[in-house]
Amino acid sequence: MLYELHEMQHAYFAPLRMMAQAAVGLYGHPTSPLSYTPIARAIAAGSELILRTTQRYDKPAFNLPETTHAGQTVAVIEEVVIDKPFCQLLHFRKDGVQEPGPMVLIVAPLSGHYATLLRDTVRAFIQDHDVYITDWKDAKSVSMAEGPFHFDDYVRYVRDFLTWFSGRAHVVSVCQPTVPVLVAVSLMAAEQDAASPRSMVMMGGPIDTRRNPTTVNAFALEHSLDWFSENVVYHVPGKYPGYSRRVYPGFLQHAGFVAMNPGRHIASHRDYFYHLIQGDGESVNSHRAFYDEYNAVMDLPAEYYLETIEHVFQEHALPRGLLESCGQQVRPDLIRTPALLTVEGELDDISGNGQTEAAHGLCSGIPADRHGHITGRDVGHYGIFSGRRFREVIYPQLRAFIARFD
Repeated sequence: MLYELHEMQHAYFAPLRMMAQAAVGLYGHPTSPLSYTPIARAIAAGSELILRTTQRYDKPAFNLPETTHAGQTVAVIEEVVIDKPFCQLLHFRKDGVQEPGPMVLIVAPLSGHYATLLRDTVRAFIQDHDVYITDWKDAKSVSMAEGPFHFDDYVRYVRDFLTWFSGRAHVVSVCQPTVPVLVAVSLMAAEQDAASPRSMVMMGGPIDTRRNPTTVNAFALEHSLDWFSENVVYHVPGKYPGYSRRVYPGFLQHAGFVAMNPGRHIASHRDYFYHLIQGDGESVNSHRAFYDEYNAVMDLPAEYYLETIEHVFQEHALPRGLLESCGQQVRPDLIRTPALLTVEGELDDISGNGQTEAAHGLCSGIPADRHGHITGRDVGHYGIFSGRRFREVIYPQLRAFIARFD
């Protein structure tokens, strides 16, 4: 019922949005006489703020038309190489480049935001590598005919993608997918699968959430699995292709994101209003770019969401050696060949320090000289994979590690 009420609320705001859109044109467009009145900028700014706080944000584009390779500017062509019901494997092909660099599979989180959240990560990697990324689909757009999507299905998807690379890829997992990626590689190692990756880079992930638990971890422990199922899982309404699919809705996830730091978002929108009035184009564009990405969220399959909470955050099944996946016992200690690099942020308040580094203890079969760890100083969760410190400090170390084991 909550999902339907959310849809009704959006429809209810339609007249207000139409009036706000008209006001932006009347008081903000330079060809309108009203735009030169003393109060015009305030009215236009307030109207635009209404539009941005009530609109729906569609999936953003990666918008990476070119990159620099070997000192030359080359075009980047985005193409789908594998299309599955819940995910596409995207390739950022450098046009005309015969040796694009080591093959890198970036596994994006299936945790609310689209894969474009890793745009900065992709932008850095495509300079020196042949980059692919998992582009997860919004669950409400996936027909019920495709069946459910479980934690094990995520593991199978990762394994299928790695098999496609035939052992030539380095896999980079960011945040939530560190667990299913480690599970997939463990299962491949148990079967001595030649398609296992050359290296694993795990960034800010919940390998063992018993270490330095954050408020996110505590919340998962404070509520039962039944509570999550009854309070945050709903059926997709009839207007979408995934009608009747059980999902964790994107709008609830977004509310959770905002609730973690409401004061920051209120201040940001207040500043945006004043920057519009002042004509500070740089600050205005920066705000729009951030919130166009931040506000774009998708629904998650309920099966996957609930099983992740259970296995990763409540049972700690992987670090306790109790996790079973795809009918097999998960044994990270059987991994021998892939090198392992973990990356954490000193100020990460989502995946606490030590949670990702725990992978080294689990992967005891990997020789000592094939292990590595990076702690980003003065870096929070998102700074691990985006922003200036990522580009200038962390990424060069990732590039060197991958080159070493390519």
